[in-house]
Amino acid sequence: VEKELGITKEDIGKTISIAEYNDACRKAVMKYTDVWNDLTRKIGYWVDMEHPYVTYENKYIESVWWLLKNLFDKGLLYKGYTIQPYSPKAGTGLSSHELNQPGTYRDVKDTTVVAQFRAESLDEKLGGKVYFVAWTTTPWTLPSNTALAVGEKIDYVAVKSFNQYTFEPTVVVMAKALVGKWFKPENAELSFDEYNAGDKKIPYQVVAEFKGAELVGTKYEQLMPYAQPDGEGFKVIAGDFVSTEDGTGIVHIAPTFGADDARVAKIAGMGAMLVDDGEGNQVPLVDLQGRFRPEVTDFVGEYVKAEYYTEEEIAEQTKKQGRDNYLSVDERIAIKLKEENKAFRVEKYEHSYPHCWRTDKPILYYPLDSWFVCTTDAKDRLIELNKTINWKPESTGTGRFGNWLENLQDWNLSRSRFWGIPLPIWSTEDKVERKCIGSAEELKAECEKAVAAGLMDKNPLTDFIPGNMDKSNYDVFDLHRPYMDDVVLVSESGKPMQREADLIDVWFDSGAMPYAQLHYPFENKELIDEKSYFPADFIAEGVDQTRGWFFTLHAIGTMCFDSVAYKNVVSNGLVLDKQGQKMSKRLGNAVDAFDTIKKYGPDATRWYMTTNAEPWDNLKFDIEGIGEVQRKFFGTLYNTYGFYALYANIDGYDFSENEIPLDQRPEIDRWVMSKLNSLIAEVDEHYMEFEPKKAGRAIQEFVNENLSNWYVRLCRRRFWKGEPSPDKSAAYQTLYTCLETVAKLMSPIAPF
Repeated sequence: VEKELGITKEDIGKTISIAEYNDACRKAVMKYTDVWNDLTRKIGYWVDMEHPYVTYENKYIESVWWLLKNLFDKGLLYKGYTIQPYSPKAGTGLSSHELNQPGTYRDVKDTTVVAQFRAESLDEKLGGKVYFVAWTTTPWTLPSNTALAVGEKIDYVAVKSFNQYTFEPTVVVMAKALVGKWFKPENAELSFDEYNAGDKKIPYQVVAEFKGAELVGTKYEQLMPYAQPDGEGFKVIAGDFVSTEDGTGIVHIAPTFGADDARVAKIAGMGAMLVDDGEGNQVPLVDLQGRFRPEVTDFVGEYVKAEYYTEEEIAEQTKKQGRDNYLSVDERIAIKLKEENKAFRVEKYEHSYPHCWRTDKPILYYPLDSWFVCTTDAKDRLIELNKTINWKPESTGTGRFGNWLENLQDWNLSRSRFWGIPLPIWSTEDKVERKCIGSAEELKAECEKAVAAGLMDKNPLTDFIPGNMDKSNYDVFDLHRPYMDDVVLVSESGKPMQREADLIDVWFDSGAMPYAQLHYPFENKELIDEKSYFPADFIAEGVDQTRGWFFTLHAIGTMCFDSVAYKNVVSNGLVLDKQGQKMSKRLGNAVDAFDTIKKYGPDATRWYMTTNAEPWDNLKFDIEGIGEVQRKFFGTLYNTYGFYALYANIDGYDFSENEIPLDQRPEIDRWVMSKLNSLIAEVDEHYMEFEPKKAGRAIQEFVNENLSNWYVRLCRRRFWKGEPSPDKSAAYQTLYTCLETVAKLMSPIAPF
């Protein structure tokens, strides 16, 4: 929507009002409804298009608010200041399940730095200029360094050598197990006296060894002194996550940009690099747009990630730098550290880095004040109930989903956006008193109190009639921003209360659908309470929803109703191209669904997709395979029906005569009917086990082999006979029953 309007998030509330922006969003929601409905009908997707649930309608929002109040009253909603995944280009924090959507982690090649942190206090002991060396894939966080972490039980060594960029003599401290990663063993034999500046072979010598615990408490010099921490800083501390798997065994700690960093720094009493924003707020050195603040004088106003720039902005920055090619902040920090003898090693490194699922841009880990659902409190029950769900495949439930629950984190509910469901929590300025609103009726009553207290001129829900469920009654107010932002409530002690500014995670909207689509508990209460509409007998979605919709359904169902939200679930695989690559317009390998249905028809398309892979496996889609299905299966079935119809029309056979008992029919009729009954049992079992591929292949084999290749081929003369006879009637009745039964059995896959 922002792209269509030609604006950025920063423009909302300035060049365009929140109301105007949200109106554009409301219209965009329904923009492609006709296209979706058309495809749904043509492909035979069985959903209720006449009564869709619409998440922006007041009734839906009211049910969502009721669920949130349910959690609030149980003490399962809380506000916390923590390091969270944050998308500068979307302008909002992200939940852990959003960060685990498919494609969010991507391999990128970044400039990495092994920085040298000067530890003058160790010079005399180790006989030279001593530096702690720490590796980072995010050099832009180095100005925010306030500590270095070591593993207390890890063995460390001091290595005497020369800096490869300045050629100055150094003594660097790193994990003993990682010396071979940074120094070539053969260079240990080289003479220090024979070394000349610029030599590619640099001598080294291990001069001391100690445990990490001995280093804890050692002071070092600030690496990039742009600002000072809000407490003690620049000391070696203990970190339980430090390992010798990569890096140097010493971890650079920037408490404002890492959850583990913030945790160990707090335990050790280290401060964070926070500065005053001019309004009395303590903020990090990087702003919410992902740009360095004025304190970082060498890079002020620059994005810490080059991907945040547009092409035009990159060109402008390149010109500003006076270079032929743009150098990122990370690259120029590396150059600066090299020149100042503060870089031990600089190199490109390919690694997996998380991106925002909305913007495709890299995320940052950033300190945010957010509301959380305390899912960890319900962890054991979530795991227990998950074991009662029939997962297809089972490995998704016990593996991917089960592991997710075992490593569960609290659900970040807050979103700093404008369009969506507002968080229904009002707080006093001192945050001591809070109210969570769970219905329109409750909101109206609270607004009446606020008007009486002189905090509002009028009640925005004056015309709303509690208990009247007509749509027109629910259309006299709007629970979205900016209208809810204008509502000021009164606390029990008489203080004004403002709404917490956040919206809620859209995945909560979708996880609430079993109840909100029914406007529970305000309408249809019995459908949920008496379990006639809940839990769902069956749901299906892409495997990417394991940590999305599947999780949010399960979390809300468990925490609000102590119940699973679904009994059976199929996690669908992806449809790939015939080489197994993901389809995309950019690669030119995408298949147009409308063109495919128009050319091959929905039945053949559905049959091909269903019988060529289990629903949970990825399907390598080859459009020629649909043509093969048309010829080999549907062609055979059509010819079999054509044979029957031809002779039935000639003979005027209409199945009106009495059915001949099976034991009075020829052996071949009894054989094919036996095969048919076996097929019914087999197909029914496969459908009940949610395995349509096996069902379709069994039907296919029966039609091609038993019905066409054997029964019709061997019984042709019985249909050719001139005069009606019991044998001819038996043949007609048997073939008719087979065709009718096959049509019924295949209808879930080929309904047209």
